[in-house]
Amino acid sequence: MYTLPKTERFNQNVLSKYQIYNSVFLTLPFDDINNTGVLLPLFAEVCDTGFKKGWNPSQIFGYFSEKYLDNQSEENKIEIMFRFIQYVERQVVLFDAIEDAAFPEVNNLEGKGSLRNTYERADSENSLSELKHFLENFNVRTVLTAHPTQFYPGAVLGIITDLTNAIRQNDLVVIKQLLSQLGKTRFIKTEKPTPFDEAVSLIWYLENVFFETAGTIMHYLQSTIFKGDTINNSILALGFWPGGDRDGNPFVTNEITLKVANRLRSSVLKCYYNDIRILKRKLTFYNVDHLVSEIEAKLYRSVFYSTGELYITLEELKSKLDEIKTIIIKEHQSLYLNELEILINKVSLFGFYFATLDIRQNSKIHEKVYAEIIENDSQKQTSIFPELYHMLSESEKLKVLGTVKADLNPVDFSASTHDVLSSINAIRTIQEKNGEYGCNRYIISNNENAMHVMEALALFKLSGWENPTVDIVPLFEIIDDLKKAHEVMEQLYTDENYDKHLHQRNNKQTIMLGFSDGTKDGGYLMANWSIYKAKQMISAVSRKYGIKVVFFDGRGGPPARGGGKTHKYYASQGPDIENNEIQLTIQGQTISSNFGTLDSCRFNLENLLTAGVSSELFNADKNKLSEQDIQTLDNLSEIGFEKYLEFKRHPKFVPYLEEMSTLKYYAMANIGSRPSKRNNSDQLNFADLRAIPFVGSWSQLKQNVPGFYGVGAALKHYEVTGQWEKVHTLYHSSLFFRTLLENSMMSLAKSFLPLTAYMKEDSEFGAFWSLISEEFNETKRLLLKIAGHKELMENYPDGKASIAAREQIVLPLLVIQQYALLKIKELKKSQKPDEALIATYEKIVTRSLFGNTNASRNSA
Repeated sequence: MYTLPKTERFNQNVLSKYQIYNSVFLTLPFDDINNTGVLLPLFAEVCDTGFKKGWNPSQIFGYFSEKYLDNQSEENKIEIMFRFIQYVERQVVLFDAIEDAAFPEVNNLEGKGSLRNTYERADSENSLSELKHFLENFNVRTVLTAHPTQFYPGAVLGIITDLTNAIRQNDLVVIKQLLSQLGKTRFIKTEKPTPFDEAVSLIWYLENVFFETAGTIMHYLQSTIFKGDTINNSILALGFWPGGDRDGNPFVTNEITLKVANRLRSSVLKCYYNDIRILKRKLTFYNVDHLVSEIEAKLYRSVFYSTGELYITLEELKSKLDEIKTIIIKEHQSLYLNELEILINKVSLFGFYFATLDIRQNSKIHEKVYAEIIENDSQKQTSIFPELYHMLSESEKLKVLGTVKADLNPVDFSASTHDVLSSINAIRTIQEKNGEYGCNRYIISNNENAMHVMEALALFKLSGWENPTVDIVPLFEIIDDLKKAHEVMEQLYTDENYDKHLHQRNNKQTIMLGFSDGTKDGGYLMANWSIYKAKQMISAVSRKYGIKVVFFDGRGGPPARGGGKTHKYYASQGPDIENNEIQLTIQGQTISSNFGTLDSCRFNLENLLTAGVSSELFNADKNKLSEQDIQTLDNLSEIGFEKYLEFKRHPKFVPYLEEMSTLKYYAMANIGSRPSKRNNSDQLNFADLRAIPFVGSWSQLKQNVPGFYGVGAALKHYEVTGQWEKVHTLYHSSLFFRTLLENSMMSLAKSFLPLTAYMKEDSEFGAFWSLISEEFNETKRLLLKIAGHKELMENYPDGKASIAAREQIVLPLLVIQQYALLKIKELKKSQKPDEALIATYEKIVTRSLFGNTNASRNSA
């Protein structure tokens, strides 16, 4: 029997099931207004036909109210809007669960991008030894971050999991119960989560998804490619930011950091305990059963006794498991050996730390810390720093920072400096309890120069830690910093003291590159191309000095923040870019959508693994850009940059976001512990605006400006100057450029300009909206032309169908959000504004953020 095309599999397993279960959902009485489920489809139909007729959100809601609502009072209209929001939020959850349940049917888990496919290709090309050698030196590190792009509270995530399982079983009774439960479960958080709350939420994924998936993948590699031999390389690793990311989050304290590290340790020990209990039912043999019972007892005490004391060491656990393995092979015909080896692989992967807790701080904070330390040193005459340090040249300061030593007491300083110095002590404490990999990276955001790196390293030496077992990771974000990053690194590589530190860290340097702030600063094309070129130049200078450089990509969910077809991006890296490790951040909706189930996690982890293999083994020469390619990309990015810069400098740019978008409402939604901007002033400053609310606000407007603005202008230049063949050839020959434009197409596919078309008549912002519309239409026209498509995402029919379905579900929510924003604007213009009514409509806007964001799955 032939396998159906992917689109048909999607329609059959997702869309058809959604229509069936949604009809059940809409008939369930969740509240006193039991006709909400009847009215919502009618409202959705009015929204759809209204936009086709060119109506604005006020006209659409007004028409619906007159035609279908018996009670035309303001109170009743507001009530029905809240009811619609509640229903749509839950429809999105239902769609998520159905799509998750259908994942293995829609996606070929053994097809292109899978480990099996890669193994078979390597076997057919007689390159299995090369594949094995590559995997002995290659790593993928996924770093979970708690940036506020995920709106589901823990209870709802649990329902999604149960609903997914019930849908797979086609258990209508359980599905109906869960839909009823969903209707009565709160979606909003009354209080902002703490960083520890965020950590606990993400640890759920470590325990329930990554732990099993990573163990299974490693066992497959060991048994298939390594033929049962021990793999002397972790290959997979996990990173963790909640509780360690201090940049702009005053709520991350050292107490929180230590608490999160303890939770990570106890969580992985609990996972080992659960596995050993399952094995105990199988390993009932002579000479084995008592060893298993001993491990079980010690793990139990380590997990469930409140003292926090460990009753078994990592070395002892590994030794006992190896002893059991030897006995099983020698005396019991290798019975249940596979199950035991999976646990052994898990212990090797996760140790007693589960995921490496990264510490991140802003370079500007370090500058203030040093100002206080030097002032304190001068007053107390402790001679840690030379007199008139601030008068020294940069090279002289670097020498001082490279040799400085002290054992500063944090209590001698202000609260902010105390916190920074104490974070160094926290790293040491975590390493003592969880092992070095528990916390061994210190990331400097807003890194502009070599001084910032040396200041971070010197903090450890000022805290009495002369040879820290910690990697210093500079984060280059804005365009100017990306362009000079290779010069900064060469300055560090040639610094005697930093070279000594690198030698102690096995001559390995991790460098983080920020897609989010890069796009916000320089636009889509310039940010992506600047990062690509930075990687090329840093790779060259690192090879020159014998340094193994690892790139850590700070990616968000949408293309505007480095998301989209991520595995294709890594597969497109040419030989000029070091690619022995793939490290990237995963956050918010991307965690739940791409790694939320065992199937999706396996699929996406395998895709990342094989992307590295493909780039290195199969396509290295194909991905190399020619001089003409580089020149074309330089020109495209410069033209796109100028277009974006002109747009960003428009006097209505910031006011438009403030007054016409949902930007300020992000701070009102209790979705994350981190403030939405970097300072507490009432006035919005573009530089202080964080990338997530910036990108998210464009997404709520269904304009997605950061994912396309400037692309159309750049392509049009080549069209009107008779050079179209250059970009056309580049698109079809370069996987990097093709992936870049395909991801921009995704941004366009998730846009819907008719929603805000009414703004073109606005006396203040009409011209500004028209700029967006013109660039959108031009970008769409030229992307379709270069791809040879009639519709956006034509070559990803399942992704296109998923986006279309989700956008249709949230269309009523989008209309309600815009209607509420218009009402707020109208009410504020009156002589005596009704503050209570304004507050109610502001609540409607805030509530509408939830469903819109969750439906997009990678909107911020």
